[in-house]
Amino acid sequence: MPTLFVVVPYFNEPRTLAACIDRLLVAPLPTGWSRHVVLVDDASAPAGRAAADEVAGRSVADSSVGNGVHSADKARALTLLRHERNAGKGAALMTGFDWILARAIDADAVLVHDADLEYDPADHRALVDALTADPLLAVFGDRWHGSAIRPGIVAWMHRTGNRALTALSNAVSGLRVHDMECCSKLLRIPLLRIVRPRLSEPRFGIEPQLTASIARARGSVREVPVHYEARGFGDGKKIGVRDGVRALWVIVRERLR
Repeated sequence: MPTLFVVVPYFNEPRTLAACIDRLLVAPLPTGWSRHVVLVDDASAPAGRAAADEVAGRSVADSSVGNGVHSADKARALTLLRHERNAGKGAALMTGFDWILARAIDADAVLVHDADLEYDPADHRALVDALTADPLLAVFGDRWHGSAIRPGIVAWMHRTGNRALTALSNAVSGLRVHDMECCSKLLRIPLLRIVRPRLSEPRFGIEPQLTASIARARGSVREVPVHYEARGFGDGKKIGVRDGVRALWVIVRERLR
């Protein structure tokens, strides 16, 4: 039975984490698939750390080992990994990817899912259904098909910026996607094994770098519409203008490699 590993990068989101994980663990998957959630706590403050410990089902002892510290709750198919120092979303994803690659088989797949409630895990069935036998296929979510988009100038700037970055990424990578910055990215393990050594961006620049790495591996991308409930900065959203500029630089840099 193939396993869908769901990597959840997490940093100081105690108000939404429990609901996020609970929804993940009960969301339906296609027949024949199992799920294992890999929660990566990126050195949250005490309240955030406690929330991660609670959803993992037991306390995780302090350790100086760093990114390799983990505890597993097999009954709930959840593993908690923890960073000693805050390193960013990209670093959290790479920690999760490395843990998975040491355990997964080629029939498995890995999916990224944020720890807030912007994305609906009920969409995971459709994402997995879009997989084919092609080991170099990735499936991306597309937020801009009927999702609930928050009104206002900030939301408009966010969406416009995403579209501009996606257009530039497409021009550089040769892929044709509609939402390169979407969190929902699903890769089969053989493709992840190829792209992981090419990943180095510690923050939100991981999105364009992962996309460029898929293209460089001669992978292909299918898209599936996903539900999206946008958060504002008052709700704890962390990505900002600096991250958009960094994403632009990553796209250009990847083209020059």
